[in-house]
This record gives sequence, C-alpha cells and structure tokens, in this order.
Amino acid sequence: MNQDHNAPPLNPLPPIVWLLALPMIAMEVVLSLGQAGLVGGPQAIGWRLQAVERFALFPELLKYQWETGGYPLEELHRLVSYVVVHGSFTHALFAIVMLLALGKMVGEVFRWWGVAVVFFGSAIAGGVAYGLLVPGLKTQLIGGYPAIYGLIGAFTFLLWTRLALVGANRFRAFSMIGALLFVQFVFGVLFGAGWDWVADVAGFAAGFLLSFVVSPGGFARVVQMIRQR
Repeated sequence: MNQDHNAPPLNPLPPIVWLLALPMIAMEVVLSLGQAGLVGGPQAIGWRLQAVERFALFPELLKYQWETGGYPLEELHRLVSYVVVHGSFTHALFAIVMLLALGKMVGEVFRWWGVAVVFFGSAIAGGVAYGLLVPGLKTQLIGGYPAIYGLIGAFTFLLWTRLALVGANRFRAFSMIGALLFVQFVFGVLFGAGWDWVADVAGFAAGFLLSFVVSPGGFARVVQMIRQR
C-alpha cells in the first residue's frame, strides 16, 4: 500500500472556515482562562458575563430597534456578534467542532464568499427570528449554533441536489436536521429548554435557501427553475 509521506496529518480546512472559527476560539480561550483564574486577576471571573452583555442579542433591544428603524445603530452588531460568545467551554467546544466539520464539507464545494454569506446570513436570520417571533422573550441569545445550522442547511442543499441528480428521494437529505431537532426535543423534555431552537430552525432555513443563490451555478439554477414554472 503506497502512502504519501508528504501529506498533512490532518485534512486541511478552507481558509474561510478558520476565519470564521478563530474569533470563537479566541473568545473562549480568553474567557475560560479568566474563569479559571489563570489570567486577568480576580475581576476576570466576570469576563464571560461582560462578554454576554456586550455581544449577546437581547430580544427587547431588537424589538425596540425594529420599532425605531434600527436605532441605536451601533447595537446592530449584535445580530452577528452573539455567535462568538458561549455559555461555557463545553457549549463553545461543540459549536467549534461542528463549525470546522460542516465548514469543511460546505467549503470544499462553495466559494469562500458563499460560505461567509451562508454563515452570517443564517446568524442574522436566526437572531431576527429569535428576537421578533417569540412574544415576551427576554433571555439573550448567544452561541454560534444558528450560523452552524445554516451550514447544515447548505450541506442539506448539497445532498438534496445530488439525490435529485440520481433520481433518488430528495427528502432523505433532510434526515440530519430531522435527527438534530429530535435530539433537541428529547433534551428539552428531559432537562428543560428555551427558545433557542427558533433561531436554529431559522438559521437552517436561511442556509438552505441562500444556497440556491450562492452555491456554484446557484443563481443560474434559480433562473432555470423560474423559467420552468
């Protein structure tokens, strides 16, 4: 059996995936070290709470911005900045691992800007859905999962198109999101759950729909579908 001794030990990731993951990694390293008392002194224990206050998406604030046409404009960053802050090291670890894995699969097909559009577009869609669609919600939204669910939507799109090419049942492409939502439902029943799933589902839908436009040949595919109708 021939082996390529010059091959890298790990499969290389598209650069855009690292660019999306590094802010999450850097934020969690700093917050975890501060929480452990290894950097920053005694005040570092509260860094995570400060990061949440500065970067999280607060539904009441978003509703106010909706009513005022976006003001205060400087707070609109929260529609994407919430993805870099997580509630714990484990929360961040799972998000980063999923981002790297899904980003690699999608990034090997999509152009770098397509991956970025899906990621940030899904983050915004998830934040808007979470902040505006659930009445009376006050709990802030943090974590990269709505954007990651957007990448799941893009990966589902790839499976969907491949199944269509071979004449197979295209609904099989939705098995991953179905399994994830079922697991979320079970955990919600057993341990209690908030409304984060609204942001996740909106992120998935945004990622799937955006893929029709940003995937290679996507715009031409959309025009062809419109003409066929």
